Amino acid sequence: MPLALVALAVTAFAIGTTEFAAMGLLPQVADDLGVSIPQAGWLISAYAVGVVIGAPLLTALAAGRRRKAVLLGLAALFTTGNLLCAVAPEFWTLAAARLVTGLPHGAFFGAGAVAAAELVAPHLRARAVAVMFSGLTVANIVGVPAATLLGQHLGWRATMLVVVAIAAAGTAAIVRLVPELPAPARSGLRHELGAFRNGQLWLALATVVFGCGGFFACYSYITPLLTEVSGYATGSVTLVLALFGVGMTVGNLLGGFAADRALRPTVCAAFVLSCGSLALLAVTAHARWSAALTVVLVGLCGFAIVPAVQTLVMRQARSAPTLASATVQGAFNLANAQGAYFGGLALDAGLGWTSPTLVGSGLAASGAAIALAAWAADRRPPASADGGADGAAAAPVVDRNESAPAGAPA
Repeated sequence: MPLALVALAVTAFAIGTTEFAAMGLLPQVADDLGVSIPQAGWLISAYAVGVVIGAPLLTALAAGRRRKAVLLGLAALFTTGNLLCAVAPEFWTLAAARLVTGLPHGAFFGAGAVAAAELVAPHLRARAVAVMFSGLTVANIVGVPAATLLGQHLGWRATMLVVVAIAAAGTAAIVRLVPELPAPARSGLRHELGAFRNGQLWLALATVVFGCGGFFACYSYITPLLTEVSGYATGSVTLVLALFGVGMTVGNLLGGFAADRALRPTVCAAFVLSCGSLALLAVTAHARWSAALTVVLVGLCGFAIVPAVQTLVMRQARSAPTLASATVQGAFNLANAQGAYFGGLALDAGLGWTSPTLVGSGLAASGAAIALAAWAADRRPPASADGGADGAAAAPVVDRNESAPAGAPA
């Protein structure tokens, strides 16, 4: 794998740290700026809004430009946003800075995934995407616990400044290690939007919105599950969450490896395994050792989906993958929101702390069902010699996993 992927992973590490560490820093922020903890929670929402807005907007503005220049611009905007957070004098300025920081998130992962795929041979593309996303998963092992600890001892602003330094290092690494990648032969917003005429692309995005909501239904309430059901002390939860991150990292890399060999089967199998692991956690959560082992399994199965579905979306988008790839990040945020919402409904109904994992299992099952239906439809022969629903030339339809370029028709 080329060193350029490391540069992308470093920036992804900074993005993952700043996104998730905010959850552990809310008490410090609330106390420093004189707001309640629920109000400080709006900072997480502000970042998510920035992701949803920025993914299509910045990708559209960057259409037709060289990928390295786009990556540098997005990394620089992210670095600047974190610097604004670190020096924000009061809450609303900080909220605005968090929104700005979230703007490049989706666009960076979208452009970064396409760039990662272009940097390697066709049969390694899912693995290259996984290497880039490993920065996000490693952030949950190292970055988030370290940032939380630093914030508790030196203040939340010190954490933000450290993230600025990491993001700046990632930007410098992109300058040094990422080669010049040519702009797409055909570009522009209209061309990128044309990819969304493909029904298979919408099905792939639907698997993310519904199926990945299962992982987030569990992850959103994992701390009270571990303390109230498994019997962990509050101070020990950080260690278990780090194990969660280990599972996510291993799953991400295994998912990329498997997707390069068999893309559709990997997507379907990952959702089925995620469904099973979430249901299993509802049973094993009652003992510390079994809860810890199952948490690793939940992270592994949940994140095996990420490189597979990201590669699937790029493949279905064909010659216009950038906007579609960025849209996946918006889909993940919708999955996060609805997973947390439905998990919360189960808790409000008095079904107990294990109920969000069962809700998550059901959502993952819906993702598996959509993925299987999409696979079956994709294997159907075209309706006529002029092409099927997606306008492809008549030909036997085979599994699209293999050696076709990420941005080329499979």
